[in-house]
Amino acid sequence: MLDLSATSAADRVYDEVKELILTNAIAGGELISEGEVAQRCEVSRTPVREAFLRLQAEGWMRLYPKRGALVLPVTDTEARDVVDARILIESHAVRGLVARGLPTGDLVADLRRNLSAHANVGPDDIADFSRLDAQFHQLIVSAGANGVLADFYLGLAERQRRMTTASVHREPTMTPRIIAEHTALVDAIECADADRFTSLLVDHVAGVHRIDDVYAVHATDASAAHTEEGQR
Repeated sequence: MLDLSATSAADRVYDEVKELILTNAIAGGELISEGEVAQRCEVSRTPVREAFLRLQAEGWMRLYPKRGALVLPVTDTEARDVVDARILIESHAVRGLVARGLPTGDLVADLRRNLSAHANVGPDDIADFSRLDAQFHQLIVSAGANGVLADFYLGLAERQRRMTTASVHREPTMTPRIIAEHTALVDAIECADADRFTSLLVDHVAGVHRIDDVYAVHATDASAAHTEEGQR
């Protein structure tokens, strides 16, 4: 018979530990033990072990028998891959909206509400800021009406939250910069300027996460797309 109490406890531990990782409350490179987490979550070690196994399978940590679990840091390669995929998916969503001549009024209104919420976040509430940052970009992808890409983007959003939190921790002045750059992205969508949106998006995500080579590749792609559009 399935032990529902044990299952729900493992789910709760999984959610709590994953949130700690995404918000950098547990930093990459830190070793945590089953006993520490069991005490923190007020559960036995069994659901902690199950949660750790799940987190390891998803690539968030690596288990070492009798030593604990190492929270894996974000590598340069992972950061570059996440940013690369985000640029492709978000720019595709906006380009599709513009190409089909679909109205963007509802999307723009949702994005501006998100910006207002962003502006009201306290300077020390980095976790909520990163959550709203991820929500902003998810709204854009969802508007593209491609269910497969939207589902795929959900996985990227978790890594995005973790990376954004790390960027803001590293550079506190990043928050007003992100809000200003998000505002420019909304303006580009409102003007149905997909090329400008892509150019601004590349500059935004590459700059926030300090990834110059992705910037160079997509800046070239955006320029080529703009040239091709002008020749039609």
